[in-house]
Amino acid sequence: MYAVQYIAYMPTVSARVPEDDNEELEAVAELLAEDKSTTIRKALREGLATLRERHAVERYQSGDVSVNEAARLAGLSVGEWLELAHERGLTTQLDETDLTFDAERAGEL
Repeated sequence: MYAVQYIAYMPTVSARVPEDDNEELEAVAELLAEDKSTTIRKALREGLATLRERHAVERYQSGDVSVNEAARLAGLSVGEWLELAHERGLTTQLDETDLTFDAERAGEL
């Protein structure tokens, strides 16, 4: 029997990076025993998740967004967002109406 391997289409993205970043990329790829492309994909995925979370935290802390909106911005479920908020000791300037709305929405989930 032969195993059939399906390779999903992935668009190609190219970027110029400083020599120091390229050296670090090569070092991390070697450390993880991976090729550079795999390491770049992992770094990009983790970096984008970090950027989304950071943006959501800033917006939530400033009172610009509710719990539900912060979770959406971070790419997390409301439960995951609440865990993150608890771990980071986040506080908000939201008023009682916003908090009531968030509590009702969370109850619907």
